[in-house]
Amino acid sequence: MNSGGVRTVLALSAAVAALAVPQGVAHADTLQEALTDAYLNNPTLEAARAQLRATDAGVPLERAAGLPSVDASSTYTEVLKQNSTSFFAPGRSLTAGVDLGVPIYSGGAVKNAVRSAKERVDAGRADLRATESAIFSQVVAAYMDVLRGQALVALSANQVNVLSINVDATSDRFEIGDLTRTDVAQSQARLAVAQGDLRSAQANLIAARETYIALVGDAPSELAPPPPLPGFPEDLSTAVDIALESNPDLIAARERAAAAGYDIDVAGSGRLPRVSVFAGYDYQNFLGSVADGRLDPTDPDSPIVPSDQTAAGASMGVSLRLPIFQGGRTAALQRQAQARASAALENVIAAERDVIAQVRASWSSWQASLAIIESSQSAVSAAELSLEGVRAENSIGNRTILDVLNAEQELLQSRVQLVTARRNAYVAGFSLLAAMGRAEARDLGLADEGVLYDPVVNYDRVSGNIFDWARDPDPVAQSPRTVDVPAATAEIPETADSAD
Repeated sequence: MNSGGVRTVLALSAAVAALAVPQGVAHADTLQEALTDAYLNNPTLEAARAQLRATDAGVPLERAAGLPSVDASSTYTEVLKQNSTSFFAPGRSLTAGVDLGVPIYSGGAVKNAVRSAKERVDAGRADLRATESAIFSQVVAAYMDVLRGQALVALSANQVNVLSINVDATSDRFEIGDLTRTDVAQSQARLAVAQGDLRSAQANLIAARETYIALVGDAPSELAPPPPLPGFPEDLSTAVDIALESNPDLIAARERAAAAGYDIDVAGSGRLPRVSVFAGYDYQNFLGSVADGRLDPTDPDSPIVPSDQTAAGASMGVSLRLPIFQGGRTAALQRQAQARASAALENVIAAERDVIAQVRASWSSWQASLAIIESSQSAVSAAELSLEGVRAENSIGNRTILDVLNAEQELLQSRVQLVTARRNAYVAGFSLLAAMGRAEARDLGLADEGVLYDPVVNYDRVSGNIFDWARDPDPVAQSPRTVDVPAATAEIPETADSAD
């Protein structure tokens, strides 16, 4: 990273560290802990993993069509009434058979279907990365919203306290005739507005904490300042190049386009011949229900011979199926697959455009927030000096109460803008990393916690499993519910210093 990039990252780190957080706290929840909890407990992320496991099953499903199949059948028949014209009338029979079929050639349908399924597995893995990145972006935003909410509540509460003192002082000066009733009314009006702003800030803080609970699965306690964001690009062009190579949404779109290309060949295989080898074995047993007969049925003295009660046979051969006419079905299927492939290719372009727009917008927002932080810090310093001067001039009669109230309001607005800019800078920076494909567990140090989910493990487990009786345990929800998490409040640490 160049020196300019280093300076901006350091500036951002210093800025976010200055958000309202408890001072002197022995332990506080960190952003990495929040991300880890979300990684382990977020139901949307768990559902995405389960969906990928379902996609993994597509590979053995398609491959099964090219593997041998064995079928067994058995039938037991009890004759309730014999046909009067039947010369061979067993009373009961048991038949059984085993048939083996081995596909030899399927016009490339199986091969291309398996390739398509594998491409969709790769697309599913990219989708999982995208979901993970989106959840982390939401967690970061919620984390920063809580910090901002605490800062704004502290600022609003401090403003209420300052204006309450102003109202008392103004009332006292009115009693001795130093001020007018208008001055008192102006102070009371500003206090009422400040009290309303405080209630609004408290409601926003509660909402931010509830959003945090929904994403992370637990309530935020005393949040520590977030760490510096890793892997920032040197410039916008580099950011775009990285995103075009690593953005998971774009990768998923490309993989789906590749899968759709194989689907065209699968559809076209319906015109080609099918060749298979078959073999069968059949067994029949009349279970003693066929009567013994004489060697010469016309001679009553001919010796009696037992009738055969069982029979068996075996066969094997080669089957060829050559489609001649199918009413245009194959052509229609292939045209349909081609249209879907065309749509998939357009989706790649759409995804690429969206990624470029995301990166450029996030970069612009990040840079703008850093500039706003710098200007807001200057505005806060100037507003503090202005308020101090206006108060001094008011004490000697050169400034009115309204001038003091306006100066106090300007200082509050500058501090609010500074707090908001700090939050926006961090969120925009993380959004930039997400658009670049660098805001996932592997990028954020969660590997050190030993909690990374490896999608390849399930794929390797199921892709070569050809046992028909293999079965996974019955599914159960993995994510904890939050109904027992206490409702969020607007309380903030008493030691929080939001004005710095």
